[in-house]
Amino acid sequence: MLEVEDLHVRYRRLRAVRGVSLTVGEGEIVCLVGPNGAGKSSTLRSISGLHPPSQGDVRLAGRSVVGMAPESIARMGLSMVPEGRHVFTQLTVEENILLGSQMRRDRKQVRADFERMLESFPFLRGRLSTPGGKLSGGEQQQLVIARALMTSPRLILLDEPSLGLAPMVVDTVYEILKGLRDEGITLLVVEQSTHRALENGDRIYIIRSGQIELEGDCSELTDERVEQAYFGFDQAAAETDGRTRF
Repeated sequence: MLEVEDLHVRYRRLRAVRGVSLTVGEGEIVCLVGPNGAGKSSTLRSISGLHPPSQGDVRLAGRSVVGMAPESIARMGLSMVPEGRHVFTQLTVEENILLGSQMRRDRKQVRADFERMLESFPFLRGRLSTPGGKLSGGEQQQLVIARALMTSPRLILLDEPSLGLAPMVVDTVYEILKGLRDEGITLLVVEQSTHRALENGDRIYIIRSGQIELEGDCSELTDERVEQAYFGFDQAAAETDGRTRF
């Protein structure tokens, strides 16, 4: 579904991403995990066309999208849920949801998909005339996921969907994401929590300082190995000499 090869991203002199390669297969939840400033969001922005890479290739369903406008990439079936949710606070819940269908022409199917969103996210039905800014953080996250689904995507990029949410709400969000995967939607999820990624993803990539340090199946990797890649130190060596090395 998605292939990223030797991706480099620059912001003037700053090298935010340095040779990242990753793949996301159809119907997978793949987690891109790393600390603040690791290059996670820059990778997503480059994939979606918001910030073209300085080097490398991004292929969606086998077709290179480098140099394409974000709206053209979106028409190929990619939708992005940015960090911070980006709800339109003055628009109603209904208006926020329908914004996701702006590029579609199949209006009859749009209405059918809108009804499906209300079934998938039941709380929305009673809030359709409520301004988006009046919703809680967890409700806003579900709203932007519903808005992304209204684009009729094949692949959704989610940038830290658990940011600022209570643990129980995070659990609800990830149950929704796993349900989407079971329906055949592919997801690339940026996370900071290694535990949450291992618990909910199919595969994981650890990124640090703009480079991939570790990749593998979530079912096969241990917390210890993932944390060593995340923090950039060898726990066994640290215990041997009595100090933690970063």
